[in-house]
Amino acid sequence: MTSKPHETSATVHTLPTLPGQADRLLRELEWKVIRRLDGLLQGDYRTLMRGTGLDLTDLREYQPHDDVRHIDWNVTARLNTPHVRVFTEDREMSAWFLLDLSPSISFGPTGHAKRDILTGFVAVLSRLLTRHGNRVGAVFYGGASPQAERAVDAVLPPRSSRAHVLHLVHKLLPPKTPVPQHKTGGGATELHRLLQTGLATLKRRSTVFVVSDFISAPGWEKPLAQLAKRHDVVAVRLLDPLELELPDVGLVTLRDAESGEQLQVDTHDAGFRRRFAQLAADREAALREGLTRAGADTLELCTDDDLVDALLRFMDLRQRRVRAHSNHLVPASASAGPAAQATAA
Repeated sequence: MTSKPHETSATVHTLPTLPGQADRLLRELEWKVIRRLDGLLQGDYRTLMRGTGLDLTDLREYQPHDDVRHIDWNVTARLNTPHVRVFTEDREMSAWFLLDLSPSISFGPTGHAKRDILTGFVAVLSRLLTRHGNRVGAVFYGGASPQAERAVDAVLPPRSSRAHVLHLVHKLLPPKTPVPQHKTGGGATELHRLLQTGLATLKRRSTVFVVSDFISAPGWEKPLAQLAKRHDVVAVRLLDPLELELPDVGLVTLRDAESGEQLQVDTHDAGFRRRFAQLAADREAALREGLTRAGADTLELCTDDDLVDALLRFMDLRQRRVRAHSNHLVPASASAGPAAQATAA
């Protein structure tokens, strides 16, 4: 169940509503977000993304911790001292965004809903990647009619130009005409459809961002785990504080964004608020356990979050992922401020 949008002091900016809004939004993000990040991400690009190949950069004497498979036997025989090859990862790669645009993504304060957070995150990260010559593509799910038979709405092939990023942002903006409310009993989000399409579409190893609130019918864990085995997967989980705890505001009407079902509740009832919080906590625990079992890194983005802070958390997540990969640890996780607790490995 979800409640009506509320007000907050979030720092993610309201989406423009005039013609050409995609270009204006991207320019605003380039000025207010990417410009601030430029000085903070210098030298960290290799931890931001993992490439698909290796380049030989140097030879040096073997040390006890080195992988014996990297020994260069020709040089070793010539110098009569074991030498190993030193590699760097190829920086050119493809990034894919698997985007859940189902009705529950529209929940949140006006101008700062989960969809606004999704749009800002994808726009900034796409621009950061394409400026380095990498390609970004996207798979869109849930924006069409809830009764649609097809698995996904559209697939945007990877490209590396600014015009391509503008096209991506344009497809993320809310439609000019509101989508009719779902009738009671409408279909729930089936996130496994989006993930299975990603499995079938992505042939080459890529960095994959699954951006969703993970409010979905069961069955998404297995395809996410299969995707994580083939690709470098980051699960970007969107959430709003009201999904975790209800305030004491009296009688309110809650509406399920997926089915359209409505229910009037009395939030003055402390017992009801405790039961709601407990159910939300149980769901949080099950969701995080599922993401951990799938082997995907997790980044949580809240509607009252700052986009720059979120991207800096993402950088920290990637650095911990590199260390975890080296030490064979469990996947890393980065939480979104006070609304969620850290679940780092």
